[in-house]
Order: sequence, then C-alpha cells, then structure tokens
Amino acid sequence: MLIRPRRRRRRIWPRLLLIGLVGLAIALYARTRGLIPLEEPQSPPEITETSTEHILEGDRLFREGKIDEAITEYKGATKLDPQNPTAYARLAKLLTLRRRYSEAVSSAQRAIELDPESAEGYANLAMALNWQGDYDGAINAALRAIELDPDYAPAHAFLAAAYASKGYLHKAQEMAEEAVRLDGESIDAHYSLGYALECKGDYEGAIAPYKRAIELQPNLSYLHIGLGKNYRVLHRYEQAIAQFRKAIEVDPDNPEGYDCVGLVYYDQGDIERAVVQFQRAVEVDPEYAHGYGHLGWCYYVKMNYEDAIPQFKKAIELGAGSIEYYYELGWCYVLLDGCDEARVWLQRALEIDPQCKPAQEGLKACEGK
Repeated sequence: MLIRPRRRRRRIWPRLLLIGLVGLAIALYARTRGLIPLEEPQSPPEITETSTEHILEGDRLFREGKIDEAITEYKGATKLDPQNPTAYARLAKLLTLRRRYSEAVSSAQRAIELDPESAEGYANLAMALNWQGDYDGAINAALRAIELDPDYAPAHAFLAAAYASKGYLHKAQEMAEEAVRLDGESIDAHYSLGYALECKGDYEGAIAPYKRAIELQPNLSYLHIGLGKNYRVLHRYEQAIAQFRKAIEVDPDNPEGYDCVGLVYYDQGDIERAVVQFQRAVEVDPEYAHGYGHLGWCYYVKMNYEDAIPQFKKAIELGAGSIEYYYELGWCYVLLDGCDEARVWLQRALEIDPQCKPAQEGLKACEGK
C-alpha cells in the first residue's frame, strides 16, 4: 500500500501578524502626514444653570439674612427665564426690605402679569405698597391674594400690616391672628401680629410675636429692629440696643440698625454718640432719608442751625415726610433771621397739618419781619 507523505501545514499566524504590523505602520505614517485626521478629544458636557436653581439659592440666602446676595440670585433667575413669575415675586419682597419700593412694585406687578393667579405676587405687591405708603393699594392687593388662595398666610399677614398702617387696628389684629392660625411657622404672620399690636399701643404684647418671628428666622435684621423699637418705647434701652446691635450684626448694610441705635442715644440725651450712629447710617446708605433728618435734629438741639439746614433739606429731598423736618427747618431760618425762607417751610408744614402749633408759632415769630 502506497503511503502518501503528509503535507506540511503552513503556519498562518505569523503572516497575519506581519500584515497587522504593516497596516499599523501605514496608518501611523498617514496620521503623521495629515492624511487621516486625528480624532478630536471630547469636551466635558456643558453645565447649564436653571432659573429654579437660582430661586432655591435665593431662598437659602434669604433664610441666612443675606439680602443683597439673594437679590442677585433672584435677578439671575429672571435673566435665565424672563417668564418665571416666582422669581419676580420673591425679588419684590427683598427689594422692599431694601426700601427700593418702586423697583419692588414693578417686580411684583411683573409677576402678576406673568401669572394673574399668583397669590404670592399679589401678597408681595401688598407688602411693597404698604411700605411705600400706599395703604389703600396694599389692602386691595392683599385682598386679591386672599381671594386667589384663602389659606395663604402671608397674604393675611400683609393685609393685617396694611390695615394697621391705615389705622384699622381691630381688623389688623384679627387678620394677623388669622395668619398665625393658618401657618404658625410663618415669620410674616408673627411679624404682622407684632406690628398690629404695636400700632395699637400694646408694646408689651407685641414683644412675644416679634420674638417668635426671630426664633423662626434669626438672621433677618428687620425682625430685630421691630422688637427693639418696642423695647425703646418701653424705655428698656439696654434690651433695645441689644436688638439693634443684633440687626447690625446680621445685616451691616441695613442703615436702620445704626439709625435706631442713634435714636436710643438721642432719647437719653447723648447727642454726640447719636450723631456718630446717624452719620454711620447715611454712610451705609446715602439714600436713607431719616438718617439725614435725625442728624438735623441733633444739630438743631445743639443750636447749630447752619448745619441742621442741609440735613433737613436732604431728608425732605429724599422723600422723608415727617412734619418735624419741615417746621424745624423753618425754625432754623427763623432763628437765623431768615424769615423769607422760613415761611416757605412753615407753610409746607401747615399743608401737612393745618393745626401744627410749632409751624403756627414760627409764622407768628416772623410777623413784621
């Protein structure tokens, strides 16, 4: 039997390896020559901000008492989403706390334009209008907020504050108590109850709701100022100053804290220390009208009428409506033998209150001059 010799098997893998190496070399050569484009590295995914994130950050900053930083966040939300009513509504509240009333009203109105059913928008409009001095407008806005959401405690709170400002004191207390009943954790509810009792002259009774508001949110200067004012009226000056100092600590950019400390010193007859505080108030906020008016008081008491005059004028120019600024400015001119100028300011005081005796006496002093 013929046995055929076995055919030698060719090993294929060395040839495949050789082909692979040649291919790799060609590819590398092509890349170095620019024949094959290098693959672009992928950039990390872009992180996009949202208006909701800005609103939440604004809420957090507000709880910490960082008013200006919170305003920046709410404004950032409106830029990212100009159609977001919540951002405008919350911005309005903080602008009110900074006494930027026209901006606050505009922001709240924008929130309502975007969402006519926004109880928060109407409530914060009520707050802005009340602090601006438009009590009737505030009442109407708050009533609309309650109509939209009968259980929204801030709406009842801001209605109570507007009623108190208007002089409807019984209704103010009732509405504030309703706000507390609806939400016992609402700082607006407790603050408005304190304010309503304060306006009724129940300064001792106002202390407890102001304290409760502070317990709920201790980093808001206006709450400490509200409590301190009641201590001041009760002549509990150490406690008053402690609250005003706390207001300055949590919000050094709020001129009212310095101003209130100055008023305590003024009450105690310590005019020099009062001047320091009033000057600090207008340094912090050059638009803070009452700081200038209170400086005018100090210079007037010290019989420094020349320096008192520009302070009173600046206060009036910035919108301070206290009748004392008008008649004391008039009296400065009377005492400096400037009756022609004095009559202008004394007459303006009488336009505010036709029964104002200091203004009437000033005009009598100028008779025949």
